Amino acid sequence: VREGGARSVMHSYTDTDGVPAAADESLLTGLLRDTWGFDGTVVADYFGIAFLKVLHGVAGDFADAAGAALKAGVDVELPTVKTFGAPLAEAVADGRVPEALIDRALRRVLGQKAMLGLLDPDWSPVPPALDGADLDDPEALRGRVDLDRPENRELAREIAEKAVVLLTNDGTLPLAAPRRIALVGPNATEGTAVLGCYSFPQHVGVQHPDVPVGIDLPTLRETLAAEFPDAEITVARGTGIDDGDLSGIGEAVDAAGEADLVIAVLGDRAGLFGRGTSGEGCDAESLALPGAQQHLLDALLDSGTPVVTVLLAGRPYALGRAVAESAAIVQSFFPGVAGTQAIAGVLSGRVNPSGRLPVSVPRGPGSQPTTYLGARLAQLSEVSNIDPTPAFGFGHGLTYTSFAWSDLAVDTPEAGTDGEFTLALTVRNTGERSGADVVQLYLHDPVASVVQPVQRLVGYARVELEPGESRRLRVTVPADVASFTGRDGHRIVEPGDLELRLAASSTDARLTATVTLTGPERRVDHTRRFHAVFTQEA
Repeated sequence: VREGGARSVMHSYTDTDGVPAAADESLLTGLLRDTWGFDGTVVADYFGIAFLKVLHGVAGDFADAAGAALKAGVDVELPTVKTFGAPLAEAVADGRVPEALIDRALRRVLGQKAMLGLLDPDWSPVPPALDGADLDDPEALRGRVDLDRPENRELAREIAEKAVVLLTNDGTLPLAAPRRIALVGPNATEGTAVLGCYSFPQHVGVQHPDVPVGIDLPTLRETLAAEFPDAEITVARGTGIDDGDLSGIGEAVDAAGEADLVIAVLGDRAGLFGRGTSGEGCDAESLALPGAQQHLLDALLDSGTPVVTVLLAGRPYALGRAVAESAAIVQSFFPGVAGTQAIAGVLSGRVNPSGRLPVSVPRGPGSQPTTYLGARLAQLSEVSNIDPTPAFGFGHGLTYTSFAWSDLAVDTPEAGTDGEFTLALTVRNTGERSGADVVQLYLHDPVASVVQPVQRLVGYARVELEPGESRRLRVTVPADVASFTGRDGHRIVEPGDLELRLAASSTDARLTATVTLTGPERRVDHTRRFHAVFTQEA
């Protein structure tokens, strides 16, 4: 809200200490508006106001739900007017809901519409591309709006290429000139495998299978054929995403046996409320690959042909023995419309991977907690027989070049609880090709009055370097980033020693600076500085 300048905020479905967010006046008015100074609109998550009655059980009827939400500070009901319609009108007429609450919400909504120009006399909801069209004739509208403009596609390409994460590589990648490729798996020939559940084709389009998608979604089969035009590519599905079908695994293993390389393309089908294996309302009891995909992967590993495992997924999955036995693992989290080109580029080496994991990848399907933000009791210890250490930690990712970090200098090893630290390091590309490294800064607080995560990310910088090139990075670390919620419920900065870990991932610290906060304990609020700042020098 503060740094991004959001003009609308949506309440969540959750309840805190038994109070649902949609009915929490201390949250939506006291904190958001009175403390943070937000003056935009608050909108309901879909059906969230009705949920005050049907799910949370804190309202006796829909009129009570509407009144509670308005009083809390919700201005707009979405997606319908189930509670803000007739139930609210009757409640106002009966005196159960003050008209002043209606006026307050209307003033905010109308003010925002005026700010956006929606109340201007010349404003029209019809975009210029549809001027003069018959809006009641879908066929007349189709094709008049370009959903896949070149500048959009270029941005999608850049995002996808920077997002693909190379998890492991025994030297098989990048592929030089593969002769025979067995392309196996349920996502190998599925164009929509790059899309998440809120993409239009997966959200709405699946309900209208006869309507064209409207955008180009090349399959990995197609992009690999373009990337390796001289290769012989044999396709075998093996199994479905979640059907558990084993009948195609024999064919897949036969294809692997006749190939020089297997590319196993596994993962998820995005959807909503049970229509997919990943997406809203598609929860997982286990982090094992859906259906029979692990069975397929293990069979391919047994074939004796090197296996490159490619994931097109919405969540991190435990991959079993493939973590150690795959020739390489390429992780992609629904990379968007240019995703398969980006993956093909990583496989060929046309793209030097630089993505880093935004989550940890678990070692086992029941590993909990998987977040890197666990406290000490959440780590491997003698008080539990379970080892939660991830297969690949938060922030992990490999490239096709190498980097060396050196010359750590701590300019200010001591600062007040209202001050800042400054440090610097040099990053050099020691490999033979250009690439990008991601320098991550983690904070470790050895002793605090409240249990803390062992470490937490407080800043990072992407550094792009040519072979042999080096760059000096300077980092300013405000004391505010060491703050946490104290025992009295207020956020504080405590004096004491800290470790600032410059790391390639949450499991790979390269350089560590020990610094000290001095002075009195200090209370901070929403105006605090949120993160470290990196600057790069030639």
